[in-house]
Amino acid sequence: MPDPHPVRPHHKVWPKRLPREVIAPETSLWFNLDVSARRFPNKAAYRFFGRAMSYAQLHQQADQLAGWLQSVGVKAGDRVCVFMQNCPQYAVACYAIFRANAVVVPVNPMNRADEFKHYIGDPQSRVVICSADLAGIVATANDTMPAGERLTHVAVTRYADALPEGPIDPADAPNVATDAWLRADPPLPSSAGTAFVRLPAVLSLALSPGPHTAQPDDLAMLPYTSGTTGLPKGCIHTHRTLMHNVVAGQWGHAGPEAVSLAVVPMFHATGMMYSVLGSVYVGSTAILMPRWDRELAGRLISRWQVSHWTCIPTMIIDLFASPHYKQFDLSSLRNIGGGGAAMPQAVAQRLLDEFGLTFAEGYGLTETAAPSHSNPPERAKLQCLGIPFFGVDSRVVDPLTLIEVPVGEVGEIVTHGPMVFKGYWRHPEATKAAFVALPGEPADKLFFRTGDLGRMDDEGYFFLTDRLKRMINASGFKVWPAEVEAMLFKHPAVQEACIFAARDAYRGETVKAVVVLRAEARGKTTAEDIVAWAREQMAAYKAPKLVEFVDALPKSGSGKVMWRLLQDEEAARAER
Repeated sequence: MPDPHPVRPHHKVWPKRLPREVIAPETSLWFNLDVSARRFPNKAAYRFFGRAMSYAQLHQQADQLAGWLQSVGVKAGDRVCVFMQNCPQYAVACYAIFRANAVVVPVNPMNRADEFKHYIGDPQSRVVICSADLAGIVATANDTMPAGERLTHVAVTRYADALPEGPIDPADAPNVATDAWLRADPPLPSSAGTAFVRLPAVLSLALSPGPHTAQPDDLAMLPYTSGTTGLPKGCIHTHRTLMHNVVAGQWGHAGPEAVSLAVVPMFHATGMMYSVLGSVYVGSTAILMPRWDRELAGRLISRWQVSHWTCIPTMIIDLFASPHYKQFDLSSLRNIGGGGAAMPQAVAQRLLDEFGLTFAEGYGLTETAAPSHSNPPERAKLQCLGIPFFGVDSRVVDPLTLIEVPVGEVGEIVTHGPMVFKGYWRHPEATKAAFVALPGEPADKLFFRTGDLGRMDDEGYFFLTDRLKRMINASGFKVWPAEVEAMLFKHPAVQEACIFAARDAYRGETVKAVVVLRAEARGKTTAEDIVAWAREQMAAYKAPKLVEFVDALPKSGSGKVMWRLLQDEEAARAER
């Protein structure tokens, strides 16, 4: 029988301060807040432009919101969408859903109405908790749904509800444009058969929820990930799969004394793990930023003595580009890292030389509840995914034979571990295709196929080399060409379109569209028209930044668009 705990190359470099595996509690994610609110009732769980929300307040509001959710018909296992930027109310919403024994469906706040309707229909959501600036999108999407699939209730919060009541301290203050957006108070929209209510009014009812009954293997969260074909698919995560990486925060020296800068979006697996679930588990304080602003980030790190910062490399690059960065006090930072894109060697070296900080990159997917690999902070390698995380068995295999390839050779990264999701929501065939048993391993030990190509060095560190899946990585945001193409086909002037990656000095990659126009639109529709239309129809990071018109797309003998040829031609142009 194979050894259930085989010696792997990375075990030789494993941090001596850490166990090889973590033991996750046999409790729900709600229980983590229940405990932290008892241990640290008056401690700030979050600070939002200077205003603190204590653990006691977070617990009380989540409990009251849970009571309302149950009063409007939310039952155990029901799905509830959370649709807003980073703010204290985001955490209130998530923990209220957990308290109500229901399931969190985090939705990217950059989605437009045509995109959002998928998150009503596919998970069969009937309740949404959203910010005021996005309530209109919810209403518009809801109006397109069949009568029997529409939302019943939408709870709407204003970001201003969490802002300081008086003037904001200059050190915490956003720029003028952001401040106006945060204080916006649009009227509640209307949608047939759906009740839109203000979150403060909901909380004022002070309704008490029934017993908390969620168990470790109950569905807790349904984050969506786009695929190479079709619409985004929900990743089934239980309290147990999420709890593993929650507890694994000790990797980065996290504890109650930690202060983190929470700027990675909370809807994203990384932001959810580190700024909603992990920070509450350890009882730390998160300094919230709803949108990236390099000047504000520098001031917040300085003022609140931020110790932990999970980010994407473009944020570091942008911070260094600030004319004021020499005035920022970054001396409190002791753990800085992230993923989404490779950290350029020169920037990492500058971070080390000027601030004594090593950027520890990590790697993971929505399917793995964020990290499956990470660089040990005390022994990080640059432009490297790191080593397999607590309790993770990861291999590099031949994509066809599934046989592990020798050290240094490229293959597909496959992963087995306690944080791996349970499958794709309502997609049994996709779930079946996502898991494989490796030759020589027990048949019940299934590995998740990441679709990423990589290699492993002789110390067990993993490096990303390419992707089997067709995906664009724009500043850490994953863009799936098939989804963007499907949206572009709705433009009345577009006959055909092919989406692929183009190089971008700041974002790493950006979205390019090669378009064949309908005959009647040629000479009348411009590239700027396509770009402007796309920004109205889809999230900004998905919308093509570059548009090129052609008479015809290259196709194979079977009629398939040869996107790889266009991609290679674009790369060749960039090299000239």
